[in-house]
Amino acid sequence: MDEVKLNEHNKQEFPPMHTAEHLLNGLMDKMYGCGRAFSAHIERQKSKLDFSLPQALSDDQIRNLETEVNRIIDEDVEVWTEFVKQADVAQRFNLNRLPDDASETVRIVHVGNYDECLCIGLHVAHTAQIGRLRISSSRWQDGVQRLVFRLENPQVD
Repeated sequence: MDEVKLNEHNKQEFPPMHTAEHLLNGLMDKMYGCGRAFSAHIERQKSKLDFSLPQALSDDQIRNLETEVNRIIDEDVEVWTEFVKQADVAQRFNLNRLPDDASETVRIVHVGNYDECLCIGLHVAHTAQIGRLRISSSRWQDGVQRLVFRLENPQVD
């Protein structure tokens, strides 16, 4: 592949939280078939994701989701990236969220075999660096399931 050129990134994410968001997004899609969050607000102290769901997740479903995220964190799986041409992954990923001036080369972030998505942000190298994820609140209204989550004891460089 030629020299990799990516668009500038205008955010400085907190890598443990951003990687936790990837896991939560991937698991929500796998467990509930809802796709990735259509809206996300990722911050160091607390973050939130909004998913399209026809009905609210039960308390048990939310606890199971939290347990599964933490199980993967405990596995200490590798987080790795690959660089590919947009045309080569157009069938695998929704490219509609890319900016109009996105470079031809995109970066895929993989969290073990649990999640992969196009992303240019900052991530941890292994999931154990995330700490413990806690879904601190949730709300469902008009087809939107919001999950608010926090991290306990993330590894900070």
